[in-house]
Amino acid sequence: MKKRNKIIYWIATAWLSLGMLSTGIVQLLKMREEVERMNSLGYPHYVLTILGVWKMLGVTAILIPNAPLLKEWAYAGFFFAMTGAIISHLAIGDPFLTLFGPVLLLVLTLVSWYFRPTDRKLAM
Repeated sequence: MKKRNKIIYWIATAWLSLGMLSTGIVQLLKMREEVERMNSLGYPHYVLTILGVWKMLGVTAILIPNAPLLKEWAYAGFFFAMTGAIISHLAIGDPFLTLFGPVLLLVLTLVSWYFRPTDRKLAM
């Protein structure tokens, strides 16, 4: 059971990290499609920089050993960013296909958080 959970954790965490890293880079580079998406959602362009930096820091926090409190904050940040993206797309009536990325990253965030090993959890 422990081995299965560890495998699930690392697969979800690897995909989550790749997803957050790639979208963070796109946001930091302010690629045309990403700028257009922010325009359609009504957000200023500087939000791309904020999200991009936070995603890079969050991936780093989740992948480094120890620092369980920092990991909790990173998971919470990913959760809020992805739920915010989902709600933003729904609020302007975007097609459901636009929800695929944020929903996938939200699910990966929850799976990674749930299956994280004990040494990566905050002691209660």
